[in-house]
Amino acid sequence: MDAHIPSTPKEPMMMELLADVSLLPGEDRIIDKDIIYICPFNGAVKGKVLITNFRLYFKSSYNDETVMLDVPLGAISRVEKMGGASSRGENSYGLDITCKDMRNLRFALKQEGHSRRDIFELLFKYAFPLSHGLPLFAYVTQEKYAENGWKIFKPMEEFRRQGLPNNKWRITFINEKYDFCDTYPHVLAVPFESKDEDLRRVATFRSRGRIPVLSWIHRENQAVIVRCSQPLVGMSGKRNRDDERYLDVIREMNHTTKLTIFDARPNVNAVANKATGGGYEGDEYQNAELVFLDIQNIHVMRESLKKLKDIVYPNVEESHWLSSLESTHWLEHVKLVLSGAIQVADKVSSGNSVVVHCSDGWDRTAQLTSLAMLMLDSHYRTLRGFQVLIEKEWISFGHKFASRIGHGDKNHADQDRSPIFVQFIDCVWQMTKQFPTAFEFNESLLLEILNHLYSCRFGTFLYNCESARDLHDLRSKTVSLWSLVNSKSEIYLNPFYSPESGRVLYPVASMRHLELWVSYYIRWNPRIRHKQQSPVEQRYKELLALRDEYLKKLEQLQLTDSFTSPCLSHSPTPNSSSPTSTSSQQFTHLHTPF
Repeated sequence: MDAHIPSTPKEPMMMELLADVSLLPGEDRIIDKDIIYICPFNGAVKGKVLITNFRLYFKSSYNDETVMLDVPLGAISRVEKMGGASSRGENSYGLDITCKDMRNLRFALKQEGHSRRDIFELLFKYAFPLSHGLPLFAYVTQEKYAENGWKIFKPMEEFRRQGLPNNKWRITFINEKYDFCDTYPHVLAVPFESKDEDLRRVATFRSRGRIPVLSWIHRENQAVIVRCSQPLVGMSGKRNRDDERYLDVIREMNHTTKLTIFDARPNVNAVANKATGGGYEGDEYQNAELVFLDIQNIHVMRESLKKLKDIVYPNVEESHWLSSLESTHWLEHVKLVLSGAIQVADKVSSGNSVVVHCSDGWDRTAQLTSLAMLMLDSHYRTLRGFQVLIEKEWISFGHKFASRIGHGDKNHADQDRSPIFVQFIDCVWQMTKQFPTAFEFNESLLLEILNHLYSCRFGTFLYNCESARDLHDLRSKTVSLWSLVNSKSEIYLNPFYSPESGRVLYPVASMRHLELWVSYYIRWNPRIRHKQQSPVEQRYKELLALRDEYLKKLEQLQLTDSFTSPCLSHSPTPNSSSPTSTSSQQFTHLHTPF
């Protein structure tokens, strides 16, 4: 028989619901309120909502199964009022919240006495602080970590790791004050024989002054990946001899016969860009070949993800799943991005230097260069190397995170918003699925990165470029996401990782081999989420834990023997180097069977 549930919850019990909310240092409670959450999976659920300057937290009051929400305010895209004071029907008056992370939330309140006004105004204010003259939470938090994640990427160290500078490539500080190109990093690698005045002349012919600069060099064959923006050809077909010569110098650096210029755009879009003063490299660029990669623009990607959201939230479109998924074109776009990166990596691996650009060189260009480098360089497949890759190719080279994500900004319909970085992380996930032993990090890292892409808890993804970050003292006033990641790195490690330093990864970019990333796009559905733990990975982790347990027991036995038997003088002692590592060395030949 069901237990009797009182119809009117007592206030002390409601307060207890929020007593266990663990707040971050610097996080303040703003308001808490009785509310009904219209859960798409459980129906109307009574509970209490807490709004802080960082999150929206909801907990149900009387349910067999507790319903809980913990949503960073940065993940909110839009807050709207639902129904009016005269609305009829149960739970028709309240708030509709659209999130950036594939979910929507609906809350109902009592209709009398403008009961939603206070919560609506406060939520609107703290979810969009920049629109209300308030600081982003990253500037308010008081979190402290042992490691400073801002130090993970040091441009000169990364250049040295790649073997730069050398007799062909030099480092220039022409952009030290960001007056050469305000969206580029302050340290650049350029051809040794190109003087700074040559660079200035080239900058006049490249969109936003984003000249071709080195991103990565192949240690053996010295082929390079160079990135830039489109040339300013325009309708009249303008030419710039300095730009043409500059690209030929890049080609000559390692005796590449023909420099391949990968234009990320569809051909028709590149032609259309001439009308706005842009364009592409024509026949006048001798010893060069131009390849269009057919990757669509930011607006197409935004609409594609919207369509995907429609078929996965709140309910998964079961009856025509494959045709519904195909109609979003999301995996088709992922395929084209991966396919383009494979072509870039293949050219460089075979000894040919390449130039990569789209229109401005901060969206599709970043996708292509970073994925190609992930395929070519195993360092970027380590936990810390991947952090460096994101810092270098995305953050320092001016991917417009603020514009694409809309941090703290109420303008949800802004045409600059687009999931370009989400798409990149999806491509990385596709690679980890195809090469399960090649990456030191696991899916949890990728999910953590995307959570904090929106959260505004860390400074890592704030602002559009390095010059804006410096202007706002980002590194001294906010915490880096990598401080959090490296403080608990063990949860982001892949148990299957097997380092292979020289191996180039070529994923299969075919629709038959690509999958929808269910544990990201459909993770809010409780019926889907619990199925996602890979049984093989789970079993492997269990076996590794079992092995560690046996190694500890063995260690204890050895320690006991060393105290009781003087002849075992070479056994490890408590003061010798790590007992586990000593025992692990003895067991390096151990293969765990599945």
